[in-house]
Amino acid sequence: MAVHIRLQRKGSTHRPFYHVVAADQRCPRDGRYLERLGYYDPAHEPSVVELKSDRLQYWYERGAQLSPAAKKLTSIKKLNLSRKPVATEA
Repeated sequence: MAVHIRLQRKGSTHRPFYHVVAADQRCPRDGRYLERLGYYDPAHEPSVVELKSDRLQYWYERGAQLSPAAKKLTSIKKLNLSRKPVATEA
């Protein structure tokens, strides 16, 4: 199962609100997800971005891919996500 960290659109017409979620890539954009990792509200001035950095790191270490929009939000929050070093057998 390939996990992607992406935005799930909520809100009404012309008033978007987004949840940042970890979801199977085969699920629809607004469909089932594995875990909610935060939210993004562009309607406020300035925009509101709340992310659970520990849970983002958890999914990223396990191979989750960031969507371009999720990557922008992590750079706005100045989160440095890193992959786990791979253990090599000698």
